[in-house]
Amino acid sequence: MIIIKTKKEIELMKKAGEVVALTLHRLSEAVEPGITTLELDRIAEEFIRKHGAMPSFKGYKAAFKGVMDFPGSICSSINNEIIHGMPGLRELKDGDIISIDVGAYKDGFHGDAARTFAVGQISDEAQKLIDITRQSFYEGIKNAVNGKRIIDISGAIEDCVVGNGYSVVREFVGHGIGRDMHEEPQVPNYRCKSQRSRLEPGMSIAVEPMVNQGTHKIKILENGWTVETFDGKLSAHYENTIVVTDEEPLILTLLN
Repeated sequence: MIIIKTKKEIELMKKAGEVVALTLHRLSEAVEPGITTLELDRIAEEFIRKHGAMPSFKGYKAAFKGVMDFPGSICSSINNEIIHGMPGLRELKDGDIISIDVGAYKDGFHGDAARTFAVGQISDEAQKLIDITRQSFYEGIKNAVNGKRIIDISGAIEDCVVGNGYSVVREFVGHGIGRDMHEEPQVPNYRCKSQRSRLEPGMSIAVEPMVNQGTHKIKILENGWTVETFDGKLSAHYENTIVVTDEEPLILTLLN
């Protein structure tokens, strides 16, 4: 099911998206060797609430029985952690990379975006992974136009990633977003024949390549949330909330 947003709803979504973008900018200034992911989480929550919004992730319901609701305001995933890293007492070290996913709920709508940041001086290989992950997002949204299909976005992302020697995660995908954090349609980062929904103006989706340095295979930790690369190699994440228009897509989670 494709959910189309009205102009008024899109304007409200812009406000949530701005909070997300500002929060990520604030976190980019705080990421440094020695800081803990719990400290980053506290910075984010305070910042989000100061801007009249609520953290979308805090208390998010787990998909599995017996797993606690998500405890953090951000997902903080370090090195070989792909997504859903739980904030805690782990300190960042020089040479780490950290993917931070932020969601904010404001005036009835959600915004969602993620970035992978360098901690101090990182290797050329790690920087290339970050750069290609970001590039694949932009290659994908070239196809986020009226009349094209979800699979066109997915295929462009996959071609960029695989063409540079990396792999895309298959078990977790992008999604529709609006009044709920996760809405239809799903937006895979690889060609998935079942996702052929036609794009229309007013569709709001979160496009989020999750790119692994090695195999696309994953493992989920015992906490039921955190997802790691199966081979222990690095992973990077880049995401924005966008709206399909008659021309170029509107990116709601970028600072002007």
